[in-house]
Amino acid sequence: MNLVSTAIGYPYIGGNREWKRCVESFWKGAKSEEDFLFEMKTLRLNNLKHQQSLGLDLLTVGDFTFYDRMLDLATMFGLIPARYQCTGEKVDLTTYYAMARGANDVVASEMTKWFNTNYHYIVPEYEGNSLQLTQNYILDYFLEAKEELGLITKPTIIGPYTFVQLSKGYDSISKAMFILKLLPLYAKVFQQLLDAGAEWIQVEEPALVLSLATEDVKLVQQIYKQLAEEVPAAKFMLQTYFEGLSAYEELIQLPVAGIGLDFIHGAEENLASLRKYGFPQDKVLGIGIVNGRDIWRANLAEKALNTKSILSLSGVKEAWVQSSCSLQHVPVTTKSEKTLDATLLNALSFADEKIVELKHITSFVSDESWSGNKSVSQSMLAIQALAQHEARKNSRVKEILSQVKPEHFTRPMPYKERQPLQQAELNLPDFPTTTIGSFPQSDQVKRTRTAWRKKEITDTKYAEFLKSETARWIQIQEEIGLDVFVHGEFERTDMVEFFGEKLKGFAFTEKAWVVSYGSRCVKPPIIYGDVEWTSPMTVKEIAEAQQLTAKYVKGMLTGPITILNWSFVRDDLSRESVATQIALALKEEIQALENAGISIIQVDEPALREGLPLRKEDWNEYLTWAVNAFKLATSSVRNETQIHTHMCYCEFNNFIEPIRALDADVISIETSRSHGELIQSLKQNPYELGIGLGVYDIHSPRVPSVEEIDTILKDSLDILSKEQFWVNPDCGLKTRHEDETIASLKNMVTAARKLRQQQQQTVS
Repeated sequence: MNLVSTAIGYPYIGGNREWKRCVESFWKGAKSEEDFLFEMKTLRLNNLKHQQSLGLDLLTVGDFTFYDRMLDLATMFGLIPARYQCTGEKVDLTTYYAMARGANDVVASEMTKWFNTNYHYIVPEYEGNSLQLTQNYILDYFLEAKEELGLITKPTIIGPYTFVQLSKGYDSISKAMFILKLLPLYAKVFQQLLDAGAEWIQVEEPALVLSLATEDVKLVQQIYKQLAEEVPAAKFMLQTYFEGLSAYEELIQLPVAGIGLDFIHGAEENLASLRKYGFPQDKVLGIGIVNGRDIWRANLAEKALNTKSILSLSGVKEAWVQSSCSLQHVPVTTKSEKTLDATLLNALSFADEKIVELKHITSFVSDESWSGNKSVSQSMLAIQALAQHEARKNSRVKEILSQVKPEHFTRPMPYKERQPLQQAELNLPDFPTTTIGSFPQSDQVKRTRTAWRKKEITDTKYAEFLKSETARWIQIQEEIGLDVFVHGEFERTDMVEFFGEKLKGFAFTEKAWVVSYGSRCVKPPIIYGDVEWTSPMTVKEIAEAQQLTAKYVKGMLTGPITILNWSFVRDDLSRESVATQIALALKEEIQALENAGISIIQVDEPALREGLPLRKEDWNEYLTWAVNAFKLATSSVRNETQIHTHMCYCEFNNFIEPIRALDADVISIETSRSHGELIQSLKQNPYELGIGLGVYDIHSPRVPSVEEIDTILKDSLDILSKEQFWVNPDCGLKTRHEDETIASLKNMVTAARKLRQQQQQTVS
């Protein structure tokens, strides 16, 4: 038996976010392009050397990016929308980052979730243009590793079927032409890699785990038939992940040298397919046996036995023991964590530790000996110790759960009846303007928070600073003319971390960063125990802000499903059970806000959709308990109290029923990069509750003009009544600069007032 340990991909950000700092320094103009490229190269090579030192047999290149791998492919194939006015064959960094982030005179490309993860990718846009291979960056990385380190690595690329499925701008007719243009370019990339000495080429096709119609299966077969004919010497490892392989019987016969299967998230289905259809004996099997998406230590004995069973079942002579997906979805290493509870820390496994686990499993399955002294017993003892932790035996949480009744999931009055009551109490103008919640976190805010965390300033001094910064932004909102204010969230580093720090059952890391999008990195909290509310978390700041203005200030909370989906979650309870615990904790916080006189409370659920199973036929079970968790948290308020929520990158047309089921009085949707598509969706599927369509893109530094926003508002008015229509940016403003934020909001308010006046004139 020939076994090789490998990872589908590795985090590119560095243990101390060196990648992020380099990229952002370049954006600010503080680093030259030459220095930027040199530092990026250094990071790539250091990542490879580090993985080699951990004992990984086969290293991967092409998993590194300057922003996003889908964007990398789009630029490599010349898929540049006309609005960027890119001339010449090679795509420069200015154009590359304009596509990612926008520029003064051009909007960014759309961004959306990568399958059901919390990572966002840039959506390629096909405009029918001719395509070309501008630069084979994957070849560059392969040669770099070969020449600098003497390594023959495994180059990886997102496969053609997945790339096309996740792109936009084509219909059923132009799709065929799109693929016909792409395949010769893929073949050229592969041939150049072969010529340079690549022995294996990893082709990532996660879209093959989605529901596939008969025509999809035929398309995939045709794609790989053509690639095999054009590059007959290539050894492709076709990697699938996040679920079981769809159409297994047909796709397992594709003309590739190996196929990787996820035996974590797709374990049940892939094992059933193996038993029923076997596995081709002329192919290498990739066994995704270590979880690439969670942070829990593996039970090595169990993983080794499972690997042996899979090998026996498949009958293959050669296999790769690998992560279930890229390790980019987990932090780099637990060695950076110095303050975690010892029992918890011992039960954790990040990217580096997962590579060591792969090494141990491969060693044992190959020659019946463990490569690490006491590695098996240590893993079992660590898992058992966490299971007995006192944080998992909270009697008060169990008592509260036992008291939940069906009526706790429903508002006492339907929306059509409570909406007039809210309007009478709030007395807001038509097209009320507001923001999503956060305001820019300046360098001063960050420095002051850091000083407070390091105990360089007292709690009192920090509280005084936060109060003054909130007061300053209340005054700015007065000057801008917004109708409903927010306090700015200057006390919050992250919309999930903030709440987790105040709830029992959560733990927090020092350097366990993962990428959310671009250079935006987050440290997901760890839910390791029972979740319990112990005291008000937001009331002080919101109430203080409300005292500073006659305008309404929204209470700002993160919803139960977003807290769940943006955390690393304990694996000894179902996600539904954990969501219910979080919902009950938030219910107590909402009641505290209402008791403090807060009339508008926003409970954000930007991550509701990303928790969906990848196949639509599996959605219903998740949506039932996810929607119930939101309603459990929010349904106890008075009819006059207005509940808002917010969602990101939501394909509204496919998701309108769950959104409606939330029964939120107002929902704001992040749609500025695809506004036209949403308008068409709302024409087909009218929405009756309050809704705020994001009128400008906060992920771009550009300031939208009044005319731009005015056009969006008028388009929206065609499908929304003024009674339900709110005006807001498409997301929080935390990452923006103050000057561009104020300018953008002033233009937004001007456009809303202009529309208000036009409507009044029409009526009169």
